[in-house]
Amino acid sequence: MVKEKEINHTDQMVAGARPDAREFVVDASRGEHSATGSARTERDAQNWIGLDRDSSRARIRLIITSYDSIIVRTYCRIRFVILNLRFLEELDQYIPRHGAVVDFGCGFGLFSLYFASTARGRRITGVDLNEARVKAAQLSAKRLSLSNASYTAGNATDYLVPNGLNCVYMLDLLHHIPQESVAPLLQRIYDALLPDGILLIKDVDTVPAYKRLFTLALDRVMVGLEPIHYWPSRELISLLESLGFEVYSHEMRDILPYAHRLYICRKR
Repeated sequence: MVKEKEINHTDQMVAGARPDAREFVVDASRGEHSATGSARTERDAQNWIGLDRDSSRARIRLIITSYDSIIVRTYCRIRFVILNLRFLEELDQYIPRHGAVVDFGCGFGLFSLYFASTARGRRITGVDLNEARVKAAQLSAKRLSLSNASYTAGNATDYLVPNGLNCVYMLDLLHHIPQESVAPLLQRIYDALLPDGILLIKDVDTVPAYKRLFTLALDRVMVGLEPIHYWPSRELISLLESLGFEVYSHEMRDILPYAHRLYICRKR
């Protein structure tokens, strides 16, 4: 059955889904990346204590400063604004804290580094088409001493999904995949997941129209005229259920009018 419900993201987390974090600490007083920034990042990443919401923000700053390029750091700041801490915390609660996880469309590794830092029991593999972004992610993981995050260049549509996965997630990727390739990819993910394994999809809905058009304008700035296909939520849910997933879906509301929608899919 399709379950749809609007959630207050800040106070309605899954009970028990986020035990006390002891894995990752940053020094919130540190400033911007400098000529010695990478060495400083490596030193800071050796320390591990419990975290609260404020130190989660500091963790984000540390991840951003682990990149050498000013352009990349600016891009990452924008991405963290679009997918803000409230959303990250919600996604974090659904990703198992132990086991194998694949991040399709990982880009510079921004979110996989965050999720790897919140639970060291996760073994996250990021996959992205862009080799330069993969190399940047690998370097940042090394600087942050996140040995549980690794990266490889590849296309999600023909990537050999390894069996025995606990979770797969795709953030703002599905609408960039050719429509005819989506069902085969989702089927391979389903087959690779362990029983009760989780697939998380955050993508763009087609309604309301003004949100879709606002999001499309931003997508066009980022990718130009490459094909984009936004899936109507009912259509995507139907496809996921036909493959055997139990699906829970809701809109992700934000200050800006993005047409974000989250799909939490459990392998039955």
